[in-house]
Amino acid sequence: MGPLIADKNLLISSGKDFRLGGDIDLYPDGIIIPIDKPYRWTSADVIRKIKFTAVRHFGKKNLKVGHAGTLDPLATGVLLVCIGKATKLAEELQKHDKEYLAGISFGATTPSYDLEKPIDRTYPHEMVTKEAIEKVLPSFLGEQEQIAPLFSAKSVDGVRAYEIARKMYKAAQRGECTPEQSKESLDSGAEDILSKQVIRISAIRLEGFAPEGIPPRELTETEKRNLRINVTDNSDLHLPHADIRVACSKGTYIRALARDLGEALGTGAHLDSLERTVSGDFRVENALSVEEALSILRADV
Repeated sequence: MGPLIADKNLLISSGKDFRLGGDIDLYPDGIIIPIDKPYRWTSADVIRKIKFTAVRHFGKKNLKVGHAGTLDPLATGVLLVCIGKATKLAEELQKHDKEYLAGISFGATTPSYDLEKPIDRTYPHEMVTKEAIEKVLPSFLGEQEQIAPLFSAKSVDGVRAYEIARKMYKAAQRGECTPEQSKESLDSGAEDILSKQVIRISAIRLEGFAPEGIPPRELTETEKRNLRINVTDNSDLHLPHADIRVACSKGTYIRALARDLGEALGTGAHLDSLERTVSGDFRVENALSVEEALSILRADV
């Protein structure tokens, strides 16, 4: 039978006022809710919000709620929330291929390879053109080795890599080394500490190019409720921006892909946006907002 898939298709077929039954035993294989994760929310934020409401809805304090595949705080898109016995499927769901729409700025790098940290170095970027990007993208197709960002949840002898990265970054902020030395330390640290992983990119294409950059993102009301995640605004630098769609295997870091793409073009690069559009059989257009997910778990809504 399999878990209940609570997505937009279910809401359309059942009506906008659909609510899940109040007994978790009605769903012997559990429930999977594909969520369109809000910008500046961690994956844990989503789980915390859903679990609090689900526990009250089902009246079960020890209810298991988890997710299949973490998304970075500054990423949006498909996050699979598993409830009840569906949590046993999380590991299998994570193995499925993914698709992302990545916004990449060229001509500068950041320690985190995205906008969570400010720029640590700028580079010439006159060579970054629509034609140059389209020419280099095919070289990223197929199996290859990739080094994850040091600012990542990779485990190193039981310690998360981002904890090591934060210590290095704070040392630079205290003046114990220059920004250039900090960047070299983080980059070499990733190479020395993290093992290379074999990934596979099955499709990659340029969706759009803005040679003068793009304006800062306008936040939705939901996104404004969670502003503790830092975001650097580099829009005044007018760095060349590309939107690139990537279909890839489990374990692919799109932030690392942005780094490698910049190097392939002879410059620096970092992510300025990221959306997971597909995870296995789940697509972002069928995912629920956090509010929609909460509404099907509230009997009084």
